[in-house]
Formats: sequence, C-alpha cells, structure tokens
Amino acid sequence: MAIYLDNNATTAVDPRVAQAMMEIFCEGPANPASQHSLGRSARDRVEDAQTTIGRCLDTQFDEPGGPRLIFTSGGTESNNLAVNGICPDGPLVIGRFEHPSLIEPAEALQKAGRTVRWVDINRGGEICLSSLEQAIETDGQIASLVTVMSANNETGVLQPIEQVAQICQQRGVPLHVDATQSIGKVPISLKRLGAAAVTFTAHKFHGPAGIGGLWLNSGVRLKPMFHGGQQQLEARPGTEPTALIVAMAHALELATEEMPETARQCRHLRDRLETALVERHPELVVQGASKNRLPTTSCLSFCGIDRQTLLMALDLAGIACSSGSACSSGSSPPSHVLVAMGCPDEQVRSALRFGLSKFSTADEIESSIELISNHFKRLRKISAVDN
Repeated sequence: MAIYLDNNATTAVDPRVAQAMMEIFCEGPANPASQHSLGRSARDRVEDAQTTIGRCLDTQFDEPGGPRLIFTSGGTESNNLAVNGICPDGPLVIGRFEHPSLIEPAEALQKAGRTVRWVDINRGGEICLSSLEQAIETDGQIASLVTVMSANNETGVLQPIEQVAQICQQRGVPLHVDATQSIGKVPISLKRLGAAAVTFTAHKFHGPAGIGGLWLNSGVRLKPMFHGGQQQLEARPGTEPTALIVAMAHALELATEEMPETARQCRHLRDRLETALVERHPELVVQGASKNRLPTTSCLSFCGIDRQTLLMALDLAGIACSSGSACSSGSSPPSHVLVAMGCPDEQVRSALRFGLSKFSTADEIESSIELISNHFKRLRKISAVDN
C-alpha cells in the first residue's frame, strides 16, 4: 500500500465524516431552498452546519448584519470570488508566493487593465511587511484589496497574518486571507483576525472535495460570479449540497477538537523525516526551516538531482509526494514560491514537498526515510556519471 505524503494537495476523508455524509445521502432528496418539509429539514441541516463552522472558527452567523458564510465548490472558487468580487475596481495587492488560484486571476485582471501590485517575500518564505506597505500606497493611490495567504502550500511557512491585517486596517484596505492550508491545522479566530474575507476548503482537513467556504466580515459587499438563482442571497446561486456542507462542518469540528494531538504527532514525524534525511545527506536543504511552519509540511531540496526524476522514482517505490502545488504540478514547472524566496536554481530544480496528516504513522516515516535516502543516493551517482 502506498505511503501517502501529499496531504497538502488533498487529504483522505475521515471515516466518521464519510459516515455523516452518507447518512444525509440516504435520507433521500433534499433541496434547502424547497418549501416542503424535506426542504425545511435540509435547511435546518445547513444552518446547524453553519453554526458548527462558526463555533470552530470563532465567528457568529446569527447576528443581523454580521459576518456571513458563502458556500462554494472549494478554495479555487472562493479565491476567485474574493479577488473578482470584493472591491472589483482599483489596485489589487497580492504576494508573489500565493496559490495559482489567486495568482492567475490576478494576472488575468492585470491583462484586462487593472493595476496589480506584487509583494515580495524574504529568503525564509515570509512576506516582507515593508514591501506590503509600499504596495498598499503607491504614488498616493491606495489599494482597493489586499490578498495574502496565511500559510504557504509549498513550504508550510506561516505568514504574520495578524500584522498584515493590522497594516491593512490602519490604511483602511480590506484584506482577503487564503487560509486553505491553515484552517483545520492551526488555531484561528476570525473574530480577532480583522480580515474582510477568508477562504477555506474541506478536503484539506479530511472532508470531501467539492465544498468550501468564503467567510465575509460584517459590511463586506460581494459582486457575484454566477447568476441564475437566489440562493445565498444571490452571492453564489446554485443548489446548496446539504450532505457536503454537513460533512465539511463535521470534518472541521473533528479537526478542531483533535488539533493539539494531531499537531504534536505531525510535528514529531515531520521533524524525524527531516532530521534523519539531513543527517544522512547534509547537502539537503529544508526550505523555511528557520520560520514557523505548519506541523504537517516539509519542503526539501535534494541538491544535485532533478525533482521530477526523484518524484517518479518515489512513486514507483510507493511514496506519494509532490513537486509543488497540485494545481500546477502536472507539468511540473519550477516552484514560483522558491523562486520568489530567492533560492538558488539548484534548490528550486530539486525541491519536493511532503505533507503529513493525522493518519500518517511512525512506521511510514521510517520506511520513507530509507526509500528516499536510497533513491537519492542512486540518482546522485547517476547524475555524477552523466556530468
């Protein structure tokens, strides 16, 4: 059986979540917008799930004029909806290390004529706050929206998002946070964060793919991407998937309750993987090692070999990992994140990402250490002969 170390791309659905989802499916057809009893029951399920999500993220959805939650198909849709729908005019500020679901919409807007200002990151993978401040106001023109991820999907580096939010608040600029990688893995309080909008998706914390959310703070207006229905106050029309919403809420509830133990376990296994490999191969570079990172993420540069060659060798050996974002790794372009960090070409060309989860085991990590080490040594020898 394969050793799955690609949990930043997606996670296995928790059996308890699958059971909760299946129970909803087995109850029969239910459209939360329908006025009959089955529809009202589905609406109650959705509202209960929303309350659970609010409790886990320290926010309330029952206050008149307060925060609200838009259910989407996942992180990519939520990010696109935020960038295109919140303050759709005026300069957009975005980090060079963001996920493709933010970078590509920003580039499309830039080609269409909108001003886009790019923010740098330092060698450790953290956003440069001075660069952010300069980008927010340039030539006397204030940005209309800032978007910054809370944790990087490739390196796991946690961003100083509270400081980012404070800077945005001081300038009166709304902040969108892509929290896709951090929600369900590290504590977060949306009430205290001070953001205008926050993205998350269920399949990153052992829920099903196909369901996510865009949290909007009080007073934030959103221009919809889709039209053709009155669901969700017309912000995101379409029949709400009751079973998926219930499953996402249950997955987030479990992830929140189990977070301390999961974080401890994953951090221990991640550190064991990194320490053992670096001890055997001192030329390895752990990207973002000096910064605070997600306990589940390790980005290693195997200097001296090509990342794609090692990726395929590990796949054949039964280890599933990644050469970058799952949204772009099919063609395996160089990591834009490591490039933005200023990493040497050799480190960029040889970087692989390993993502752990609560289902990762010590035996899997020990096996991975041996397999990764052996294949790295073998490929280093081949590379040395070729050169």
